Amino acid sequence: MTARNITIEAALVEARERFVERNPQSREAYTQACSALPGGNTRTVLFYAPFPLAIASGAGCHLRDADGHDYLDFLGEYTAGLYGHSHPKIRAAIDRALDGGINLSGHNLLEARLARVVCDRFPSLDLIRFTNSGTEANLMALATVTVATGRRKILVFDGGYHGGVLYFGGGGSPVNAPHDFVVGRYNDVAHARELIAAHGPELAAILVEPMLGSGGCIPGDPNFLQALRDGASACGAVLIFDEVMTSRLAPGGLQEALCIIPDMTTLGKYIGGGMSFGAFGGRAELMSRYDPRRPDALPHAGTFNNNILTMSAGLAGMTEIFTPQVAIELSARGETLRARLNEACAAQGAAMQFTGRGSLMAVHFSARPVVTPRDAALGHQALKELFFFDMLERGIYFARRGMLILSLPVGDAECDRLVEAVQDFLVTRAPLLQAEALSAA
Repeated sequence: MTARNITIEAALVEARERFVERNPQSREAYTQACSALPGGNTRTVLFYAPFPLAIASGAGCHLRDADGHDYLDFLGEYTAGLYGHSHPKIRAAIDRALDGGINLSGHNLLEARLARVVCDRFPSLDLIRFTNSGTEANLMALATVTVATGRRKILVFDGGYHGGVLYFGGGGSPVNAPHDFVVGRYNDVAHARELIAAHGPELAAILVEPMLGSGGCIPGDPNFLQALRDGASACGAVLIFDEVMTSRLAPGGLQEALCIIPDMTTLGKYIGGGMSFGAFGGRAELMSRYDPRRPDALPHAGTFNNNILTMSAGLAGMTEIFTPQVAIELSARGETLRARLNEACAAQGAAMQFTGRGSLMAVHFSARPVVTPRDAALGHQALKELFFFDMLERGIYFARRGMLILSLPVGDAECDRLVEAVQDFLVTRAPLLQAEALSAA
């Protein structure tokens, strides 16, 4: 039981010390990695101090680190790992593809089938093209709309993440692609309308996540998203929904669930069976510009756009595993789990809450409602870090920034274990959480 006179800072120091003591092999792996990688890292989101865990293996929704500790995987590769680790049907599909050759140097027999399946699922897609990541998909979507409209400005929103060079959290990134961006306030209808009115004749596109993912799992208010739909139509801009994460939340993505249909949609890796994959698509008049039979066709190359491993894994995943009914069931499971977690927080009077929708959620240490990225930023970040380290000790693996994601192998038993671990945290750390609640009131 936490002593009543301990501070959040002191508790966090102790938690970090225990983490270091428990994970000598991960520490050694990180030290070695630093000799060849800047900061031992080639993917920023995976780093956290004092060093990240080195994950040795995974099966289903379970992970094992280099020191032999087992975890329930509530990260799911930041939504890309929808199918869990080594799903037998995905594995069989990859094996079949390997048997027929990997780089076939031509159109293959699976790419059109996968494209048809994806177009049939998402209402905005008349035609689609494949890429290797969500980042590429969003870059290509933006390139498409600047050519189609003859305009240069792109309206985006604070807290948005559209790939490694399209990040708008905390003021944006210095390595962002050099488009002429206008940054609006997420879920602020009036501000969005003001920006569209001011920049409308110059706007090529409005790019938005219908629920912020890395920005804190903050659902887009339907009125806000509808204002973007109406504003884009009025000024002639192209509305792009980045559904790299949110497309899993309903059979046809959040666009279908909300009945707000964009002009273009971008998608990500789970649709490729968890392999390297991205896609951009939309109205036929936009996408037909890539038809190579046209004399003015736009080029779009990429050696692995149609790679046979991804095509095979993606087709198996979307037709044999993640059916529309399964998508509905997964979102319902996530809704139930998030409600249970918030009930546990409320029962302890803790300044702690879980936001999100369906199988995507994030924890925030704040007594205030979290409906914007600013609300999320005002939460107590040290408590969030303490929660992260405490939950690792309880065998629960998720994102250091507080994001939790359900993969298909996560069932009732795993959800029960997560709730029990959170309840134990709430009791153990009650003095700290109650003190924070009082200061935030």
